[in-house]
This record gives sequence, structure tokens and C-alpha cells, in this order.
Amino acid sequence: MLASIMNHRTSEAERRREEIRIQLKNFSLIKIMTDIKTKNSLIALILTSNSLKTPLFQSICLIVRILAGLLMIHNGLDKLADVPGFANNVVTAIGLPSPVFFTYCAAYTEIVGAILLALGLLTRLSASALFTTMLVAIYFHLKVDGIAIRPLETASLYALLYLFFVVNGSGLFGLDNWLDRWLTIKERR
Repeated sequence: MLASIMNHRTSEAERRREEIRIQLKNFSLIKIMTDIKTKNSLIALILTSNSLKTPLFQSICLIVRILAGLLMIHNGLDKLADVPGFANNVVTAIGLPSPVFFTYCAAYTEIVGAILLALGLLTRLSASALFTTMLVAIYFHLKVDGIAIRPLETASLYALLYLFFVVNGSGLFGLDNWLDRWLTIKERR
């Protein structure tokens, strides 16, 4: 009889735990967290923003993202305007092989990557590429100019901005967010 009472209590406790689990699952915050955990794909990692969702913060991120992208484009265009000069004066000074090839790589990264960043499309990838070019620029300025504040400061500020977007993504007002929502809706169908 004691075993029967214990089994009844155990099954009652299990039933109650299951009810609580169902209630928690229906609670929106838990549901959102569960949905995020199930979106472990590479696409979700690239497209999903993890920054604050407040409208003011998102608006500031939008402005900073657009400016950080558009202000970088002229650097890429300057490199294309004088490929041999940049290859000989900068890439060779760094010690990279194939200076002309790396000049084109830097130029097109700064043009295409900056446009993608401004649009908020493939933000983490474009910001990663731009961050890498800024690390190379920082290395160049340290090697050639030493601790000269002016050139080092600009490259460092750009690098920090791009690192911010590598970590946080495009935010709510980027094409990545729209694309992520569109793909999520398509997955649920």
C-alpha cells in the first residue's frame, strides 16, 4: 500500500511538472529564448542582431553604421585611383607579397564591404573584412610612423566601429534583420 501511495505521488508530481513546463513554454519570454536556442544555424549567427532593442539605441546604430560605411568608400576609391603608388608605398612597406593584389583586395573590401555595411547586409562579414583592413592599417602606421597620433587615431576609431558591428550585427534597421525575419517565417511554413 505504501508503494502505491508513493507511485501515485510520483506520477502526480510528474504531471504537475509537465503542466508547469507547458505553461512556461507558452510564456512569451521563455518562448523567445527557446526560439533563439533552436536557431543555431550559421545563417542565424550571421544575420541575427544581439544589440539593445530600444528605438533610440537602434536609431543611433543605424546612423553610425551608415556613416562608418559611407565614409570608408573614398579610401577604397583612393586606392584604385593610384594602385601602383599604394602598392609600392604601403603594401610593400608592410612586407606583404603581391602588393598589387593586396591593394585591390583592400580597395574592394573598403568599397563593397562599406556599401554592405551601410545597407546592413551581411553586416558581420563585411564589418569583419573592414576590421581586418583597419588592423593592417594600424600595423602600417605603427611600423612607418610610430606612435603618431593622427593616422593611428583614425584607423583605430574605424577598427573599433567595425568591431562593434562584428559583435552586434546590423541592428533592427538593417537588411540583415529583415532577411532574418523573412527566412524565419519561411522556415516555419
